Amino acid sequence: MAFAPQDPRIPDPNDPVVHHDRVDYSPFPKSVTFARRYTARLVAHWGHPALADDAALIVSELASNAVLHGGVPGRHFRVQLTLTKTLLRIAVSDAKGERLPQPRRPTPDDKFGRGLLIVRALATRWGVRERTVGKEVWVELDLATSPVEL
Repeated sequence: MAFAPQDPRIPDPNDPVVHHDRVDYSPFPKSVTFARRYTARLVAHWGHPALADDAALIVSELASNAVLHGGVPGRHFRVQLTLTKTLLRIAVSDAKGERLPQPRRPTPDDKFGRGLLIVRALATRWGVRERTVGKEVWVELDLATSPVEL
């Protein structure tokens, strides 16, 4: 598994936060679509349109897992996006922490089980953090270029 060696919550004083956004969603399949579209627009608006599609796909996979495996009646899942000068951090949290996500090895006939493999392929670093209630799956994407002026 490709978990990062450090806790992503520890701020790096040499890499200050430029933008941060947080949205809570109802645990319904339609919320995955809303989260994916919102992420793509926001990342492009923050000046990184080249990362928008990858970020949206990561959010889609993690939000789908939150709805399918982390949903608790009456509890939302949260998507947080944080942009620093060097990376984009995506974190999706839900209320169910008893089963932490792990990449699987699906067979060619399996219809499910590839989401975390996609996340792992796109991410620079990723990991899972247990919370007091639930869990948070976080992903970091290193910024390859300077932001595009919009």
